[in-house]
Amino acid sequence: MKRVLVAVLLLAAPVMAQQSPERTTKLVHLKYVDPEAIRGVISQFGVTVMPNSSMKVMTLNGLPGSIAAAEAALQQLDVAPKDIELVVHFVVGSDQPNLAGSAVPADIRDVIAQLKGTFTFKDYRMLDVLTLRTRAGSPAETTGILDAKSSPPRLTMFSVRNTAVSEDGTTIRIDRMHAGLRIPTGGAKTEYVNTGIDQDIDVKAGQKVVVGRASLEGPEKALFLILTARVM
Repeated sequence: MKRVLVAVLLLAAPVMAQQSPERTTKLVHLKYVDPEAIRGVISQFGVTVMPNSSMKVMTLNGLPGSIAAAEAALQQLDVAPKDIELVVHFVVGSDQPNLAGSAVPADIRDVIAQLKGTFTFKDYRMLDVLTLRTRAGSPAETTGILDAKSSPPRLTMFSVRNTAVSEDGTTIRIDRMHAGLRIPTGGAKTEYVNTGIDQDIDVKAGQKVVVGRASLEGPEKALFLILTARVM
């Protein structure tokens, strides 16, 4: 009886070997995402992952079903980053006469009306407007000149370290945003002092938001920063 059982097992072994899926290797090319950045995520699907960032490829090793699941996840992750446009208006409010700047544009007058309900300055003028167009996940910065005839001139500055868009596309996350002025001190040596804001912020796409207020030349004069963000 034992001999018969052993014989049956020996005959069944090749059949079982044929039915068991074998590990395989597949090379996947990526267009946008860094293979190293998503290595940990893809390895959760039961495959061995060997990324190569310089060649934008990822080698997968595992069972066919696991590789298929990993490839499906890669298709969701390897998508083109979204382009973002950020616009910041530099608006100054004061009770002083002959306030420098131009008339506030029509597209932010509703925000100025709200500001007047809280800050009762007699006049609001726009100093400058800066626009940043960047790609989600990338830093960006820009600079403007307020009074080119002055030497050295006053400057406006706007920068972000990183931006991201929510899955539904309605919210834009901005990390380490800086917006403000660089004002020369007026000494013999050209030196600047910075005024403005530095903060992380979430902004609804298309919404105009007052993201900061900074004092200018004392409490009787203030700089307001009005931000609009949208996905291109």
